[in-house]
Amino acid sequence: MTTTYRIAPSILSADFARLGEEVKSVIDAGADWIHFDVMDNHYVPNLTFGPMICQALKPHAKTASGLAVPIDVHLMISPVDALAASFADAGADLISFHPDASAHVHRSIQAIKSKGVKAGLVFNPAEPLDVLEWTIDEIDLILIMSVNPGFGGQGFIDSALRKIEHARKLIDASGKDIRLEVDGGIKADNIRRVADAGADTFVAGSAIFGKPDYKAVVDQMRQALG
Repeated sequence: MTTTYRIAPSILSADFARLGEEVKSVIDAGADWIHFDVMDNHYVPNLTFGPMICQALKPHAKTASGLAVPIDVHLMISPVDALAASFADAGADLISFHPDASAHVHRSIQAIKSKGVKAGLVFNPAEPLDVLEWTIDEIDLILIMSVNPGFGGQGFIDSALRKIEHARKLIDASGKDIRLEVDGGIKADNIRRVADAGADTFVAGSAIFGKPDYKAVVDQMRQALG
């Protein structure tokens, strides 16, 4: 069975003064998803975007032919539930959160799903995957952080590869169609190693938005994925 790979540029590294144009440009370059990093200056030491920006960008998140491109919201916030509901109302297609940011992980997953939105769990570099034993049947996405969350432009933490392998085994054993996404330090020269570990969806921020030709970078990544 061939794997469908998805590239999800993170607008954390985009030009904030031109966000709508940036979203269109990166979709024209071949992005599959738009990754939306939400930080609250509480769970992580940075502050980024709220639901209103998601709502404003939603009309820009489509291909030239008018096909909608999923908005993949990664909540680095605590508490989770109220803002998750607001992002669902703002047009998010997938919403993932950190288990340690919610007092009741299962309830938070159910609240997201009740909005008709796909739900995911995110794991920091030093965080175990134990909670998946009790939640994997409920989720659509597992996001492995290969940097510590909070800032773009960090280097890939190699121990994440073992965690990706572990998560892939859990997904395969579950028999469910769950995306395995990786975020942090992804570039054309390491994306193949990350895919070989079991990932199928790749968040890239500065590797794409930091370059003059977005399509050239996305094409290099696709070529590496083969």
